[in-house]
Amino acid sequence: MLAIPALEQAATLVETALGAGDVASAILAQDDLDAAAYLRHCNQIVPIIQQRGVAALVCNDTQALGRSGADGILFQQPEQDCRDLVARFSPQKIVGFGGSFNRHRALELGEANPDFLYFGKPDGDIRPEPHPKNLAIASWWSELVEIPCAVMGGSSIESVIECAESGAEFVVLGLAVFANTDGPGEAVRRANEMLDEHAPKFVEA
Repeated sequence: MLAIPALEQAATLVETALGAGDVASAILAQDDLDAAAYLRHCNQIVPIIQQRGVAALVCNDTQALGRSGADGILFQQPEQDCRDLVARFSPQKIVGFGGSFNRHRALELGEANPDFLYFGKPDGDIRPEPHPKNLAIASWWSELVEIPCAVMGGSSIESVIECAESGAEFVVLGLAVFANTDGPGEAVRRANEMLDEHAPKFVEA
């Protein structure tokens, strides 16, 4: 998965990244954009994502979800009744929950039966390596619960290895792709290569 920052050149960067390898979905980070600017950003980027057959997810903003035609939404720290949120948008839209920084909260969110849980924050890749707490909770969750989880990687492409070894179904990369000195396309290609080599093989029972 990709966490797309709200950059002026995001359209070109996203197109390059998605053309270089497998990406399951892309989350459009809100960063410091107000609601109007975020909607414009989503209206520009969502079609680019979808044209590649990738699911486009907005963050928190339900109006941006509806008006941009995005495929789903990540509620980073849902404050409303989570069951109501799932009932409101699913199954027409993908619904993910973040903000689960401990096991108790993760289980609370999981009781609402979202499509996935997200461990980390779209702008949380401030260090080369993944946050140890995110890896720990992702490892615990993936062994215990069937609901898929996504874990935020670090600012280094190599961080996908630790994330994959946690057992999480999805690794999320942001700066590792969009600030990569070799360009986002090469970053996605290398990430896929490392995942193919190091990720556990998920086998249907």
